[in-house]
Order: sequence, then C-alpha cells, then structure tokens
Amino acid sequence: MAPVGGRNRVMSWIAGVFCAGVIAALLWFALPMGPMLVDYVGDTLRAIDPGES
Repeated sequence: MAPVGGRNRVMSWIAGVFCAGVIAALLWFALPMGPMLVDYVGDTLRAIDPGES
C-alpha cells in the first residue's frame, strides 16, 4: 500500500493494535452467548420442521 502524506506509520500501528484489542474484547464478552445462540437456532429449526418427534 502506498504511503499517504501526513500519516505517521507509528500512529497507524498504535491505532491498529487498539482496534484489534477492542474487537478481541468484544468477542471475549460475546463468548457466553454462544451456547444460548446455538440453542435458539436449534429450537427455531425444530419449530419450523418438527419431524417425527
């Protein structure tokens, strides 16, 4: 990628690491919802097509 005038490479790295940290923190906080989401999707799919239960 071509360098853009007026942009500091060090500040770009700091901002990139900060953004990656924020995304990692949000994913960490969202982890407990994983099993609940799987149950919700499973219940929804079973309600759409009840099968032979």
